[in-house]
Amino acid sequence: MRGVMRKTKPKGKTLAQWAEREVAAVRASLPADIRIQAEGIPVGYEPEPDPGLVADGVEPDTLGLFVGSDFVHERDGQGELPPRIFLFLTPLWEEAEGDPECFRAEVRRTYLHELGHYLGWEEEDMKARDLE
Repeated sequence: MRGVMRKTKPKGKTLAQWAEREVAAVRASLPADIRIQAEGIPVGYEPEPDPGLVADGVEPDTLGLFVGSDFVHERDGQGELPPRIFLFLTPLWEEAEGDPECFRAEVRRTYLHELGHYLGWEEEDMKARDLE
């Protein structure tokens, strides 16, 4: 008799590798002007928001986070912090319900959402682009 297959969480390094490959593929697919901007923003791959972020009000199950100055403020010299995108691998895996293909789709969607914040898109813009 065959056992029931359970989807276990891959090691963090594997999730990070999958996420890095997906972000690289997304960047490669962007229009040239946006791709240039996107390639200049570092992406951090963390297991989950650290306690400091949670203390600052970031929910523990947050999928991604953009920090720093958006493109408009960075360009005009008003930015205070350099831009950076964080993707939180454990919440992304849980959102994907342990399915590798869904995980990659969630990484793509979350990365594009956070990139949208950098580009100065408002939440309504994100919704219109199905990136809410």
